[in-house]
Amino acid sequence: MDFTFSPEQMALQGRARVFTEQYLFPFEQEVQDTNALSAESSKTIRSAVLEAGFNAVNHLREDGGQEYSLVNQCLVFEEFGKATNMLGLQPWMPAYCLRFGTMEQREQYLRPAIRGEIREAFLVTEPQSGSDAGGILTNAVKDGDHYVVNGLKCFASGSEKADYMLLHCNVDGDPKKATLFLLDKGMDGFEIVKTPRALYNGPSEHPWVQLTDLRVHESKILGGIGQGFELTKDWFVEQRANIAARCVGVAVRCAEIAAAYTEEREAFGRKIQDFQGIEWKLADMAVEIMAAKALLYRCASEYDNGLDRKAAHARMSAVKLFCTEMAWRICDQALQIQGGHGYMMDNPVARHYTSVRAERIVEGTSEIQKVIIGGQIKKRGMGVYTGLMTQPNMPGGNT
Repeated sequence: MDFTFSPEQMALQGRARVFTEQYLFPFEQEVQDTNALSAESSKTIRSAVLEAGFNAVNHLREDGGQEYSLVNQCLVFEEFGKATNMLGLQPWMPAYCLRFGTMEQREQYLRPAIRGEIREAFLVTEPQSGSDAGGILTNAVKDGDHYVVNGLKCFASGSEKADYMLLHCNVDGDPKKATLFLLDKGMDGFEIVKTPRALYNGPSEHPWVQLTDLRVHESKILGGIGQGFELTKDWFVEQRANIAARCVGVAVRCAEIAAAYTEEREAFGRKIQDFQGIEWKLADMAVEIMAAKALLYRCASEYDNGLDRKAAHARMSAVKLFCTEMAWRICDQALQIQGGHGYMMDNPVARHYTSVRAERIVEGTSEIQKVIIGGQIKKRGMGVYTGLMTQPNMPGGNT
């Protein structure tokens, strides 16, 4: 079994590292100081993304995307993740499920989004139903060739700037008719009612959105009535893999900063890297990063080699759980090693400390990942996690 990367893949990750250091790191302090990116800064990054070919790495070339494998997506997002203040999200990646849209929908939304001409937001979470997508109350009722939508969405990240949105709701109040609708900016009945401040400073807000008698044409349904859950799950699989990859990048940068600090900092006449208590912290960091990378790239490789839809959802929950929790532990220890210096916001570790905390929540909390994992074990046995994939489209084995 060969887990080595090809020269082309190593070159790809090298390009992503250079891009991150040249076009994301320089804007970290701006975002930290202003909680935003200026129009000029956004334009600079956008041009650099297009020139480097890092736009829409998840979409087909026929639509203008880069059509990267999941392994290659993870390679670049590992590097992007090293940038603080969520700047790693600046290389845009339209929702995977848009590839299942009609030709008209792909032409109107997907292809311009791939080119970076329009921006999207995904509206799923509600005040009473975050991780429990089955508890969604936003409802759509058919009225002629339109649907009338009412509901309240929270943490609709980026919707304050979005040109279009994907709305997850139920038709006729029936969770079995969970459906995705495409909404356009400026529609009557769409109102941002609250924009709470997040713990970290970043270039996007997380508004609450009220939908009141919003009329959306039936041609704006993505996939079909009742396909909302499956399409959203596809989005979750890809998002969880890329969150995990970003978190590996966070861990690597924080661990490297901490290690460099121990080489310079002295206490009691010795460099602190020579104290066993510090040495063991660094050793734990190294092993955790090594384990996270092995898990991430193994599961991404299985996905690329034909892992079935349900098994992919199951295994990416484990990947997201492990990598986000790992990054939090390493960030915390890297800050602790640096003492007061680590706590200052001009230190990348401190900035990562606030933003990586969100990664344990977004796209399914750590607790929900455990619920998914436990449910899969009940349905399919431990082999879905303890076994290796024996062949494409197999849920797991014990080889």
